[in-house]
Amino acid sequence: MPVAPITSGGNGVPFLVSAGLVYEIIAANCSSPQTTEINADSRAGTLMKWVHLGLGQAVLFVGLAVLIDREHTGPIVAGGVIAAAIQYGCFVHAKASGLKNGGPGTEH
Repeated sequence: MPVAPITSGGNGVPFLVSAGLVYEIIAANCSSPQTTEINADSRAGTLMKWVHLGLGQAVLFVGLAVLIDREHTGPIVAGGVIAAAIQYGCFVHAKASGLKNGGPGTEH
């Protein structure tokens, strides 16, 4: 039985590219959830602004990917939605945990 070449298609690559894109866009706009938690007292408000702006940018790019590659709409959208939900949850948790637990931040 011949082995299919890696370029033969499938939905895994578009799914992973879409998910990775969301992570990259949000990371380009924000600190990490760890930094968010550590500095929640001083940065929570502006950080969440940038998380929301990053999500907006991610929606734009995932939408453009769907327009360009309609054959893989399902995996592109699924990857983007799952990554967005996970990342958003991480930042919301980091903010809440940092505000609740306090501790010494890294910024003065």
